[in-house]
Amino acid sequence: MHQQKIICLLFVAFLLTGRLFPSTAAPSDEHKTLAIGAAAPDFSLKGIDGNMYTLASFKKARILVIVFTCNHCPTAQAYEERIIRLTNDYSAKGVTVAAIMPNDPSSINLDELGYTDMGDSYEEMKLRAAEKKYNFPYLYDGDTEEASKKYGPIATPHVFIFDAARKLRYSGRIDDVEKPTKTPNTLDARNAIEALLNNKEVPVTTTKVFGCSIKWAEKSGWINKAKEQWAKEPVSLDTISADGIKDLLKNPSDKLRLINVWATWCGPCVVEFPEFVSMNRMYRRRDFEFISISADEPAKKDKALQFLQKQEASNTNFIFNIDDKYKLIEAIDPKWQGALPYTLLVEPGGKIVYAKEGPIDPAALKKAIVDNHLIGRYY
Repeated sequence: MHQQKIICLLFVAFLLTGRLFPSTAAPSDEHKTLAIGAAAPDFSLKGIDGNMYTLASFKKARILVIVFTCNHCPTAQAYEERIIRLTNDYSAKGVTVAAIMPNDPSSINLDELGYTDMGDSYEEMKLRAAEKKYNFPYLYDGDTEEASKKYGPIATPHVFIFDAARKLRYSGRIDDVEKPTKTPNTLDARNAIEALLNNKEVPVTTTKVFGCSIKWAEKSGWINKAKEQWAKEPVSLDTISADGIKDLLKNPSDKLRLINVWATWCGPCVVEFPEFVSMNRMYRRRDFEFISISADEPAKKDKALQFLQKQEASNTNFIFNIDDKYKLIEAIDPKWQGALPYTLLVEPGGKIVYAKEGPIDPAALKKAIVDNHLIGRYY
């Protein structure tokens, strides 16, 4: 009886799917990782120096190390210094290191940027490389991802090491410890390079890769889902007194607190406000919170709320409860001269670590946030 049931189930499966057993074929959107022994695929990619690079650009290298990495990923950032050291240590021995950025920048959601001040655009790649003083070519593959699809990196960073004949001899991690302040147990990439330099077999040819998944363009549909979800988040506006503002500045919370004072009649305030909404979406899953304070008259509360709703500002929002703007100024910061917008970054306990009268530099403020000891770039 049991066998008869199994046969019946298989027959139904055949009628529904056209096969008796599930397919083992890879999904159509899966990019298979290059196999050990395979030849290095060619590519044509623009570097941050403006030059075009192909596989032939590195023909003089005895060993070619290609690292798929990016700006935004905390694991990638954790390995930046190690990639720089790897380049320094082996460049004189005929080893060339090149990095490829595989992500489609438009497929990265804001809440994936909680450990960074930069996304993965070409312009931001140039900025990051300059800041960290990269000593290796940094190539952009974000528009088509053609090279990345050929190599099939699993995560950032993912290392591919090729011998003089450009056959793949190692694929995997740099080492087994992500955090830069800790000591790795196994230096997998270095071990592979040393073996090849000494004409030996690579001891471990493949390892698993820990890091951020590749942001393939065909998987960008969830960006719209995130936008739909943000649009559903409630937006509110409460009144606050001078004493309430002073309490905000004392920051009894355990979070880094970003405060922006704005008004609907302030042109620069209105223009830059979306930047604060974006920062809130980037960092709110960390020890961070964004609070806005409207300097509009209390009678204009409905107008201020309408603006916030249009901005989808689901963070905490206040409006000063009286018309006396000088009391607002004194409550916020006696050093403030009163020009809007005014922005503060306050640590727990009330220490002000950033204060800006007038429009912010979004890049500088994001850097101040992510480099604060309460946030940080690593897991």
